[in-house]
Amino acid sequence: MSRLLLPPPYGDRRRTRVGLLGGSFNPAHDGHRHIGQEALRWLALDQVWWLVSPGNPLKAGQPMAPQADRLARAQALVRRHPRLVPTGIETALGTRYTIDTLRALRRRFPRVRFVWLMGADNLAQFHRWCAWTNILETVPVAVFDRPGYSLVPVHARAARRLASHRLPSRAAGRLADSPPPAWVFLPIPRHAASATAIRAGRADP
Repeated sequence: MSRLLLPPPYGDRRRTRVGLLGGSFNPAHDGHRHIGQEALRWLALDQVWWLVSPGNPLKAGQPMAPQADRLARAQALVRRHPRLVPTGIETALGTRYTIDTLRALRRRFPRVRFVWLMGADNLAQFHRWCAWTNILETVPVAVFDRPGYSLVPVHARAARRLASHRLPSRAAGRLADSPPPAWVFLPIPRHAASATAIRAGRADP
């Protein structure tokens, strides 16, 4: 597998905490970097891997730049942040859905403690993801506040289902060590960057 697509398997030599931020990154922007930095701080992670997807099943038919271009932009955006690592993991592993990616990563890096990262906007429609309940049973999940979605942790279907497994934000540092299902909502400063707006030319990337 290409070293440009998959981080080195250092996790097999020592226990490592890694956050996984999946998405189209079409394009990568400062909002992604903001979430990555906040994840490192709140969750006591060693690294955050950006999973630059070859294609989002929920966005079929929407304009999408080639994955190589999206990955290159992501790498350029965080080149001064060694703990933020853009990857093409799903292409390298041959996976399409998040649950398959997570299972493959856990097999390849058995000593790494993974945490799935998502914005509150994704939590709102998380129940539409393939095998979403299995994802929640596979890795802990951290949800980050997004403009217009602060009430999602109360009303979202996934949030209601796992209400009893929610950790307080003050306990976020132990999320990676918590057996799933476990999740936390993090009230981080909101970042207004939007890939949709950038593509439309309404925001500065």
